[in-house]
Amino acid sequence: MIDLLPPLLLGDLLDPQSLIDRFGSYALWGAALVIFIECWLFPFLPGDSLLFTVGLLISQQSADVGAPIWAACLILTVAAVGSNVVGYLVGAKVGPAIFSRPDSRLFKQQHIDQTFAFFDKYGARAIVLARFVPFVRTFITLAAGVGRMPMRRFVAYSAVGGVLWATGVTLLGYWLGQVELIREHIDLFLVALVALSVVPIIVEVLRARSKKRDPRYDDAAERARVLREEASDD
Repeated sequence: MIDLLPPLLLGDLLDPQSLIDRFGSYALWGAALVIFIECWLFPFLPGDSLLFTVGLLISQQSADVGAPIWAACLILTVAAVGSNVVGYLVGAKVGPAIFSRPDSRLFKQQHIDQTFAFFDKYGARAIVLARFVPFVRTFITLAAGVGRMPMRRFVAYSAVGGVLWATGVTLLGYWLGQVELIREHIDLFLVALVALSVVPIIVEVLRARSKKRDPRYDDAAERARVLREEASDD
């Protein structure tokens, strides 16, 4: 398992194919580990693109991922849901301390405020919808824990979101991988996929900046502050 460490310490963190190549014979388990970490801790790691690539490689019968599609979907979905549960527990236990930290390179208060706004707008459905929104899917579990969302309700919605996202995106890669045009130009397609995976992150950054000038964003920030204080008092 020591071989699993280099991919996380070297470059190419945004390139799902490079990550899979570096994991070698542990490719599927390495992908599950990255999904587990991305969903509650490090939002800059590949999520959607990694799932898609795993499905794509399985459709090509690649030796990198020596597992049937059903096994890959199961393992990746368990990793995604398990990650949410861990994030929820961390938010419930030490959320106030985490949410009160000043901005750093990896932790931005605006991401937390944006997540609370997303939570307020969609309620429990946010747990499902956030799966498809970079950054928000990472912090939504912490927000649910800090906000004391009932555990059973959280796990139920998390399971639904995990299946739709992890299984759905992996199957999408598997099905498209059987299209001749994509199969014959897989290298170009993966480059395009990585580029597209960065677009939502750019959009979220631009939206966060615009929301700083939006009065409704101030309401979200106030809501986040109140929840942090309530959790801290508990």
